[in-house]
Amino acid sequence: MDFTSALYLGMNHPTGSLPPWQSLTTGAPAALKEPPAAGRAAKAVARLQGCEAGLLYPSTLHLFWDLFGFLSRSPIAAFPDKQAYPIAGWGLQWAAKRSVPVHGFRHHSAESLLQVIRSGHLQGRRPVVVSDGWCSQCGKAAPLKAYLEVLRPYNGLLVIDDTQALGILGRHPAAGMPYGRGGGGLLPWLGVQDGNVLVGSSLAKAFGVPVAVLSGPPHFIKRLKARSLTRVHCSPPSLAAISAALHALQLNRREGDRRRRILLQRVRQFKEELLEAGIETGPGLFPVQRLTAVQGGAAKDLHLRLTQAGVQTVLSAGHKGQAQLSFLLRANHQEEEIAEAVRLIVKNLKTSRPYLSRL
Repeated sequence: MDFTSALYLGMNHPTGSLPPWQSLTTGAPAALKEPPAAGRAAKAVARLQGCEAGLLYPSTLHLFWDLFGFLSRSPIAAFPDKQAYPIAGWGLQWAAKRSVPVHGFRHHSAESLLQVIRSGHLQGRRPVVVSDGWCSQCGKAAPLKAYLEVLRPYNGLLVIDDTQALGILGRHPAAGMPYGRGGGGLLPWLGVQDGNVLVGSSLAKAFGVPVAVLSGPPHFIKRLKARSLTRVHCSPPSLAAISAALHALQLNRREGDRRRRILLQRVRQFKEELLEAGIETGPGLFPVQRLTAVQGGAAKDLHLRLTQAGVQTVLSAGHKGQAQLSFLLRANHQEEEIAEAVRLIVKNLKTSRPYLSRL
């Protein structure tokens, strides 16, 4: 039983489901020859997110390297959330080498962001805030509207990595469907529409395709496309990946909301059955669920026991560095798998000394 895969919607793209391609690559950089259908795929993702234009990349590493290299051509100051996913931070390191000042702020804190901005770091520069859209560690969305309020007097720019939420969250969330509809990610889920927001997202999780899209205003995307370095010096996304992206978007239009309803059922089953046994999981119904009371040595011990029992889980470090155990749930998990995983969790925790010592 595998609870390590982030293919949340259970989307797979076998060769027979995709239109055929004659070669994997054009042999030319995207700046010279755009792969067929790349623009169509990028625009479709951008529209899904509530943006007007998009640009396709092989990965978020290419995307953020390009983006921050381009932004560093102008006088900016960068303000990343201190707990943001590392890949955007690698792009910021490139910007820092080009004399862009970088000052972190406290996780999910608009107050901390305002304090840092007011501490004299701007010096006439435009502030650029960098944040993940959804934090899977906290099980919460970043306060994007509060960030935008802080940035408004400075004409600041908000850059978010929405990889986790794309394909899961969407417009018009309600009690019966807390994920919302459409799978456009955090912007439609929060009802955010703002010309000073750029969204970088990989499709490799919910949509199961190893490509990324930067979405934003048409004038910005056009300028970035003309000055892009990775589109000159790196290979573009493969034609197979572009074909798979179009297939994923088609599947999402046709049956995405049905898959999200099934995913919601699996998450609720996992949480409720564990709670009946007195074991709490983190807040919310996002498909990344962790055992809140099982940390440190107890998490390591349970991870090992479950692995030996044939259950694959994710052992990672939390925000404070403590070991924690997470389960990534998918729409194609069966009810019987969830029930068996819960049974094994309960069985092994009952005899776990590190866990019992915390109770």
